[in-house]
Amino acid sequence: MRFFDLLTMSINNLRRRKLRTALTVLGVIIGTASIVVMVSLGIGLKEMTMEQYASSGSLTKITVSRNYSMSNTENAEDSYIVDDTIKLFSRLDHVRAVSPVLSVYVNMRQGIYSSSSSLTGLSREGLEEITLGKGRLPDSNAQTMELVIGNMVQRDFYNSKTGRGYWDTGEMPDVDLYQESFFTTFQSTGSEDKKQKKYIFPACGMVKGGPEEYNEYSWGIYTDVELLKTQLKRVYGKQAIPGQPTNKKGKPYSYFVYDNAYVYVDDMENVMSVQKAIQDMGYNAYSNMEWLEQAQKQTDMIQAVLGGIGAVSLFVAAIGIANTMMMSIYERTKEIGVLKVLGCALGDIRSMFLMEAGFIGFMGGTIGLALSYGISMIVNRFLGGAMMGVMSDGGISRIPPWLSGAAVFFAIVIGMLAGLFPALRAMRLSPLAAIRNE
Repeated sequence: MRFFDLLTMSINNLRRRKLRTALTVLGVIIGTASIVVMVSLGIGLKEMTMEQYASSGSLTKITVSRNYSMSNTENAEDSYIVDDTIKLFSRLDHVRAVSPVLSVYVNMRQGIYSSSSSLTGLSREGLEEITLGKGRLPDSNAQTMELVIGNMVQRDFYNSKTGRGYWDTGEMPDVDLYQESFFTTFQSTGSEDKKQKKYIFPACGMVKGGPEEYNEYSWGIYTDVELLKTQLKRVYGKQAIPGQPTNKKGKPYSYFVYDNAYVYVDDMENVMSVQKAIQDMGYNAYSNMEWLEQAQKQTDMIQAVLGGIGAVSLFVAAIGIANTMMMSIYERTKEIGVLKVLGCALGDIRSMFLMEAGFIGFMGGTIGLALSYGISMIVNRFLGGAMMGVMSDGGISRIPPWLSGAAVFFAIVIGMLAGLFPALRAMRLSPLAAIRNE
């Protein structure tokens, strides 16, 4: 019997029992929609967790700091992060770049508005990790410092006359640090009371995002680390720079000690091994991957539970398909007997029942998938933000293309598996007994 003939007979047999077929398909629809929505919630939860960690810092970045437990020992200098330390980190396997991190606090003023912020010097490799909304990165060959302004720095400015700012009034201060100049003063050493000198540094770029969109660079001001060191030497001369360690006599060292180092790894898979190597060298090291791995273990467990709940619904639907096909055999005993008497091959009889079961799975899977998209849209619109406590463009329910294809495919496979036993039973029917019983 030709494939087209088998397909036509299978469809006609299903159409003859419309109500039973519809109820069976409905079971597959519910099962498919349940498992797709449940799995999509697990996928969405996992991806949103990763996005949250990524927004707070690169997943391939390791932040290294000195071991402060050695601060009061004779070997305290061994724990300092200096230029030689940066070179040492850069020679580790899987490290693609290392940036020193040197931070100082500065006071800024534009018109009647004032603020304090962290001015951080990074190497060119570190600066290139910043995503700019406009402008460019600082030029390391410039004669003076050029600044990249964080997109949320504006919120920290306050009215110098009233002492009230954004956090008091909810209104954004009228400052433009990118297009208009502002005065910058450095921290006093405390050794003299004379007024701090004011500097004007040009802003060459702005971190991407609005004043409400947070990322790890939102609250700081960034410049080239070498230009920052040169500027600090101009400001403080031979005096101790605030934040820099001093020797036992209170004198500053002849070199700069960095607050941290950013170590950039070539791949997420290698982050933990590089982090372990740095910790073995006696430094404190942490990364977002460390916390992400712990969070993913929890989301994997949640995803498995959600998928299991959906799988139960699909299993119940499979029982419904098997029941429908068994009832179909009892009702079509004479038809099966006649087909055998006329010389129909056993394989064709088996294929006919399997195609009926598979077609039920196909219809239920396709409609169930469409229903899943509708449920996913509703969940994302009304429950996404409330369930996660955050806003996300992707939503909490995410149905990737592979899940769509897998849902329909497995609905067909499960339908055919559910119809396998009835199909084998139909093959074993005796044609003469079938006709005599009818």
